[in-house]
Amino acid sequence: MPDTLQRVIANSGNFFGIACDSTLLVTEACRRHDVGPTAAAALGRALTGAVMLAALLKDDQSVMLRFEGGGPLGKIITEAGYNGWARGYVAEPRADVPLRQGKIDVAAGLGQAGFLTVTKDIGMKKKYEGMVQLSTGEISEDIAYYLSESEQIPSAIGLGVHLQPDGSIAAAGGFLVQSLPPADEQLIAGIEQQIKSMASVTEMLREGKTPGDILAILFAAIPHRATTSTELTYNCSCSRDKMQRAVFSLANAEINYLLDSESGVEVQCEFCRDSYRFAREDLEKMLALGAGGH
Repeated sequence: MPDTLQRVIANSGNFFGIACDSTLLVTEACRRHDVGPTAAAALGRALTGAVMLAALLKDDQSVMLRFEGGGPLGKIITEAGYNGWARGYVAEPRADVPLRQGKIDVAAGLGQAGFLTVTKDIGMKKKYEGMVQLSTGEISEDIAYYLSESEQIPSAIGLGVHLQPDGSIAAAGGFLVQSLPPADEQLIAGIEQQIKSMASVTEMLREGKTPGDILAILFAAIPHRATTSTELTYNCSCSRDKMQRAVFSLANAEINYLLDSESGVEVQCEFCRDSYRFAREDLEKMLALGAGGH
């Protein structure tokens, strides 16, 4: 079964919910980047968070999350589109930290001294950007803090990644519930209590529950209806043309250096690790065309 994201809305129109199973997506990201356990948990949460924030947008719009902390993982960048694609990477994929009470310590891996930057591409000339200080380094709490502080939207978010002893991804997923104006404090309190009492996202996914099942539990006391569902995939927008433009943007002197030092150049995409090789002839053509305009 492919990864899916499900949306629901309360009949009253003042609550909106999203839940997703991102197990295969996170598995593919971890495979491509050869991550260790700490990076797997952190990258998986950040990817799932990006997927759910993207689900709040419209067709062909996208969002990028940039976590920059003081921990050994360095920065984590994830990007996702409304249509269900996502990609991401962690700067130090093999960095690790000791377990905390038997669990992977994502907060220590990312670090709390830093920032979360959210950049939305909604098809305008200028992208919308918001920034908050990292709240805890736990990813989900940082995203909730961003939504509350930067967008003034009360939100409850849960993200989870469960690893097998061999490091493989047993389950990954999340949920997001938002209160729309006018806020109903009683219903908000009810959903918060429901979240506290229910099992973790990954536990429910491992039991065979679907995103729709998770939303049914969250909205048990609230009449609601399902709206749309989206299939999720790990998909990168890199291409040889884009990488050529990146090389083309170098100054003439830099391209000359590449010509002098080796027979060609290999450019690797940070998001998917695919490589593109440009032979000496390609570099010479770029130089002849006045690469970099210098």
